[in-house]
Amino acid sequence: MLERGHGAMLFTGATAGVKAGARSAAFGPAKFALRGLAQSLARDLGPRGIHCVYVNIDGMIDIPGRERPKQIAEQDMLKPDAIAEAYWYFAHQDRSAWSMEAELRPFKEKF
Repeated sequence: MLERGHGAMLFTGATAGVKAGARSAAFGPAKFALRGLAQSLARDLGPRGIHCVYVNIDGMIDIPGRERPKQIAEQDMLKPDAIAEAYWYFAHQDRSAWSMEAELRPFKEKF
C-alpha cells in the first residue's frame, strides 16, 4: 500500500471499545486498544495515502442461519449486507473527506 500510495485498513470495533461495560473486562480493553491502534495508524499512514477507519458495530448482527432471540425483532438487528456496503464505502471514500471513525447501528438502537 505504501509503495502504491493508497489503500485502506478497516478495523471492526464494538461499543465496549468506546464505553466500557460492567461485564466487559476481557473484551473492552482489547477493543479500546484496537481503537487506539486505528487512530495511531490513521495519523501515521493517512498522510501517506493509507486510509484507516475504526468502525464501531453497535448492535446485534442478523447472521444467516443463527436463531434470533425471540425478544429481538428482525428490524432491531444489523444486516450483514448493509454492514458490507458501509465498509465498501469507507474503503473507497474520496481523500478529501475521509472518515476516521464511524458507528453502525440499527435505527432503533439506544445509544
